[in-house]
Amino acid sequence: MTIIEVPDGWPADEETAQAVQEELRARLVVAEEGPGVGEGNVTGVDVAYDDARDLVAAAAVVLDGRTLEVVEEATAVGRVSFPYVPGLLAFREVPTVLAALGRLAARPGLLVCDGYGLAHPRRFGLASHLGVLTGLPSVGVAKNPFTFTYAQPGEARGEFGDLVADGETVGRALRTRAGVKPVFVSVGHRVSLDRACAHTLHLSPRYRLPETTRHADALCRRALGEALSTNTE
Repeated sequence: MTIIEVPDGWPADEETAQAVQEELRARLVVAEEGPGVGEGNVTGVDVAYDDARDLVAAAAVVLDGRTLEVVEEATAVGRVSFPYVPGLLAFREVPTVLAALGRLAARPGLLVCDGYGLAHPRRFGLASHLGVLTGLPSVGVAKNPFTFTYAQPGEARGEFGDLVADGETVGRALRTRAGVKPVFVSVGHRVSLDRACAHTLHLSPRYRLPETTRHADALCRRALGEALSTNTE
């Protein structure tokens, strides 16, 4: 099994990582509507960690945007590339996620990340980071809220409450199933917030979480388990 090593020159401290974050944020595009709902491919990305062994497994699962059937999937396992620092989590996993995306033959289309985009202390979470680096449209759909305030959405599917930071709307708490707690949607890159929410609802026909996240979560956990098994044999 090939382990993705930390790239040469990768940020190793908070100050350097924040400087890179600021540089990349200047390339962020938030004025585009993004791809149409149900059009092209949609790719879920997720990671699983084993910090004790310094490993992270990344999965990229391509779905047909209309049928939500799996088109292709790929994984990569790498070294954890940065310490755990809130607000800089992307630096822990981006090299391995990019390796997984690079193993796809299909066009990824829209990236759907288990995390945040603009709903981030410096308005540049994982979804934005990956979007800028790949040039692909991206959205963040997180399971849990960050530190932002939000109005509890109504109980019906499709209801939402804005995520607000310093008076700015940075995302939405979106109800994907009636009576079930919301997910937290934010723009990553090259997608509007309205379109990001529309994609999230389309990708969540039966469960709280989008099918992209469900597939990618299961796959990265399986890849990590296989990597750990190989390393201990």
